Amino acid sequence: MNEGIMFVIGCGALIGGIDRILGNRLGLGQKFEEGFQLMGATALSMAGIICLAPVLAGLLSYLITPVFSLAGIDPAMSGCILAIDMGGYQLSMGLAHEMSIGAFSGIIASSMAGCTLVFTIPVGMKVIAEHDRSDFLKGISAGLIGMPVGLLIGGLVQGLSFLTVLHQSLPVIVLSIILLYGLLRHTEKTVSVFSAFASFVQAVATVGLTIGAFQYITGIILFPSIAPLTQAMETVASIAIVMLGSLPLAELFRRVLHRPLAWFGKHTGMNDAAVTGMIVGSITVMPSVVMMKDMNPKGRIMTGAFLVCGAAVIGAHLGFAAGTQPQLITALLSGKLAGALAGMSIALLLSR
Repeated sequence: MNEGIMFVIGCGALIGGIDRILGNRLGLGQKFEEGFQLMGATALSMAGIICLAPVLAGLLSYLITPVFSLAGIDPAMSGCILAIDMGGYQLSMGLAHEMSIGAFSGIIASSMAGCTLVFTIPVGMKVIAEHDRSDFLKGISAGLIGMPVGLLIGGLVQGLSFLTVLHQSLPVIVLSIILLYGLLRHTEKTVSVFSAFASFVQAVATVGLTIGAFQYITGIILFPSIAPLTQAMETVASIAIVMLGSLPLAELFRRVLHRPLAWFGKHTGMNDAAVTGMIVGSITVMPSVVMMKDMNPKGRIMTGAFLVCGAAVIGAHLGFAAGTQPQLITALLSGKLAGALAGMSIALLLSR
């Protein structure tokens, strides 16, 4: 299954590359280019954290391991507070007692909880107009309620038992409940806290990138425990390579599924901008958030719910999984799509 998915993405890269050679006649060559152009932004957000991951794992192990061990939970689960492509995977694997739990946290949980905490909420609240934020937060709340479904499906497809997934997911579920309460009761304070956390993560990433660059350029090793920047860039490059195929493929799907998606929008109350924004969000979050100004209220709620689990499902998150844990591609896709569907179903019920 995983090999089949990668073959299809590879075909997407072939189609996009050929169209670029022919002058972008189908508009797929542009998507091919966009996939590679995202490498710079991806490197800025994650390369530094990857460099610092061994150090961060060492520091956190002293704080996290005793507490988590008391509850029988693998310390790896604390790594999912960061997005999969912002150090969540490396941190989870660095803290893991069981590699399977580290992979579950770093690939599946980080792509849902971590992405929502350090990117979707902070960025969304900065970009979205004040009068539209309540709809967005309603959607995020519905998505958080649906996230355990995504974790469960993803873990089961990975090969973990039901009880193992449920037990190991407890920290994520508790954090989601706290976040849900904060968003509903103390919105501004909660958003401020996570915005500050996101800024802190960005600063740490820059520190790691700066040190890694200095050590690479000069050959002077200031901190031996820091991973080489070239190692981090291998991960970044693997994501960009997959994006060469996934972005043209996503554009093809959008065209082929235009009528079914229009039907879906009509029956869920989402306008065209919302349906398009949801599709874009499955590739990358930022444009989807920017488009919320053109969405109707129902569309903002539904898109917000989708982004909690479905963000970048065929974009950077898929690319990251392909480059680090290709055997978990099916688990990642199954979990994220199941969680997104659950979140949107809850949003649909709550917004009636």
